[in-house]
Amino acid sequence: MGFIDVIAQINYNVNSFVWGPVMLLLLVGTGVYLTFRTNFFQFRNFATVIKKTIGSVLKSSNKKLSKGSVTPFQAMTTAIASTVGVGNVAGVATAIVSGGAGAIFWMWISALFGMMTKYGEVLLAVKYRQHNINGGYYGGPMYYISKGLKMNWLASLFAIFGTLACFGIGNMNQSYEIAAAAKSTIGLSPIVTGVIVAVIVAVVIIGGITRIGKVTEKVVPLMAGFYILGGVIALIINAEKIPSALASIFTGAFSMESVGGGVMGYAVARAMRFGIARGVFSNEAGLGSAPIAHAAADTNNPVNQAMWGIFEVFLDTIVICTITSLVILTSGLNGVATDASGALVSGGALTSLAYESVFGRMGGMFVSVAIIFFAVSTILGWSYYGEQCLGFLTDNDKGVIKGFRIVYVAFILVGALGELQFLWGISDTLNGLMAIPNLMGILGLSGVIIDTTKKYLKDPNSVKLHR
Repeated sequence: MGFIDVIAQINYNVNSFVWGPVMLLLLVGTGVYLTFRTNFFQFRNFATVIKKTIGSVLKSSNKKLSKGSVTPFQAMTTAIASTVGVGNVAGVATAIVSGGAGAIFWMWISALFGMMTKYGEVLLAVKYRQHNINGGYYGGPMYYISKGLKMNWLASLFAIFGTLACFGIGNMNQSYEIAAAAKSTIGLSPIVTGVIVAVIVAVVIIGGITRIGKVTEKVVPLMAGFYILGGVIALIINAEKIPSALASIFTGAFSMESVGGGVMGYAVARAMRFGIARGVFSNEAGLGSAPIAHAAADTNNPVNQAMWGIFEVFLDTIVICTITSLVILTSGLNGVATDASGALVSGGALTSLAYESVFGRMGGMFVSVAIIFFAVSTILGWSYYGEQCLGFLTDNDKGVIKGFRIVYVAFILVGALGELQFLWGISDTLNGLMAIPNLMGILGLSGVIIDTTKKYLKDPNSVKLHR
């Protein structure tokens, strides 16, 4: 067995734990704990969440931002940019093929409680963030772990995982999917696609979080609206099939039948495993990535910003992932469509076929365009995450940050040119490993989250931070 094979086997074992039942239950369990301790905050106050998030965007503001900071909405769209990605198109299809229609129910469950996990991590990110020399803000799990728990080694561990993971999950994986979509749609060469994407990303990230925020606040509503509209039209056309699709989701979630002669309840176990895993992977609640973007928001109320975290999970999983799942389930192709080798079609290919069953060849193009939008925005969001993690490790050394940006752009070309399963597997593991120190931070500082929330419900102004 060669060196690469040994590393691959070690990575497989670590990955099996990181994305295994114990960690997934811990991720969901953290949300359940915070939900009960805050008296079901995300459900009882959902109207307030909408008012403080999307409702606040409708109000014009001429407030001048601190240099190096972004508006609360821009912080959310930057987080959404990295969260809403290929997983919303391909990941949902994979969950359905692997865990059955019932996986969608458990995806919903992970999201409903994941709202509070992301709420908690965003609240902590704003509460323990740092000021930059220009008066702006930066922060994330590495800072609330370091300042709140006084555990610098654990904070550094998170930062190391985040720095390394951004090159895989947030970069190469996305650029490969963009190149593949461009090639299948318009026949564009992967190298040409890679160069175009690299140039676009370079122009944006050179301006830091302020430019990323300005781009994502325009791109994210456009891409989300584009995909939601297409999905809604497809569902209207297949409206008569929606009741049976919903029925399959609920029956599949609790079916106690054995699968292939296996143990009774095995179907439920698979539905739970793949549904929760895809849900967490999709909305990133608990992984610690999104709080890095939210920490840069120009706000002095941590709870108001944390509500954007709730909305973020709602939009990503409850809305977008649900639309994808229903389009697939109403197409009748799940478990039926096969490729040239006779294997069941899964991932993005299944989603494309589902849309093609409604719109013809235009359906496949629609999915390809959606993937390109989602993937480019993910690359932008993760560039900032990696930059901030590396900044924590190097005391924000400007030379190191500039070097990081150059290397990050170069990896876009690497990803576009080939399928690097080995590196992607490692980066997937690193992405999951980020959750371990982050969850320790959330649970260790849960008292702060609960106390701040209770104070806010009594008097919203009582939790405002000094600028």
